[in-house]
Amino acid sequence: QVQLAESGGGSVQAGGSLRLSCAASGDTYSRYCMGWFRQAPGKEREGVAIISTTGAMSYYDDSVKGRFTISRDNAKNTLYLQMSSLKPEDTAMYYCAARRRVGITSCTSLRDRAEYNSWGQGTQVTVSS
Repeated sequence: QVQLAESGGGSVQAGGSLRLSCAASGDTYSRYCMGWFRQAPGKEREGVAIISTTGAMSYYDDSVKGRFTISRDNAKNTLYLQMSSLKPEDTAMYYCAARRRVGITSCTSLRDRAEYNSWGQGTQVTVSS
């Protein structure tokens, strides 16, 4: 399994931008479906964006579509989440997650947190109004 470490969180005002990174180590990163999830206080962890092993395909939750962009650099073993037009409701702990792709499974179909077995420690994003 891969080990994951997020960075890039912080505090911004509404309308601002942040870029999260997730560094992977320990296994062949390019074999893994990758995703960003977030968890606000008192709420369940929810999927934000998913990306395929090559980066060619992605999925976004409706709440972030058009504002967030997920990408990956397989040469650097790193996952990114570019967040723009941030809203107070985006405030949460953000986690990256990994799941090794098996067979013909489509990465973008893996939208439930239960599908992932490697997680980072999280990075806090706080958006003030």
